[in-house]
Amino acid sequence: MTQAILCAVDISNGDLDVAVLERAAALAEMDGARLDVVTVTPDYGEGFVSSFFEPHHHENVIEEAHEKLVALCAATLGEERNAKVRHVVATGSAYQEILKTAEGAGSDLIVIGAHKPDLKDYLLGPNAARVVRHSHTSVYVVR
Repeated sequence: MTQAILCAVDISNGDLDVAVLERAAALAEMDGARLDVVTVTPDYGEGFVSSFFEPHHHENVIEEAHEKLVALCAATLGEERNAKVRHVVATGSAYQEILKTAEGAGSDLIVIGAHKPDLKDYLLGPNAARVVRHSHTSVYVVR
């Protein structure tokens, strides 16, 4: 029985991840599992790149990402279900942060979408492919 499901969404995709979130919520509902939803933002605070941004830019990005994540979940799942969801905003490389979040949360299943495939990544998007390849837990890919 699944106890915790991690759903990875990209808030910059607009409504493309609605189906991913709906599938993760349905799977969580079937097993009575906790639903965690994660989105990953780029890291603006390291090295040369950080000099191009205001000192608190990264904190502002995190806050805005969290607001958008909560809004996406509320619009997709409804306010009552959304109140039970744990919203996580991570910073760094998408697939690495998804895996790290899943491990830290004790997730039994990762639900991720396969979007925007390049020719070299025709079957899965690059982040979904890496999550599938490197995950120690089951991964459910939503097309």
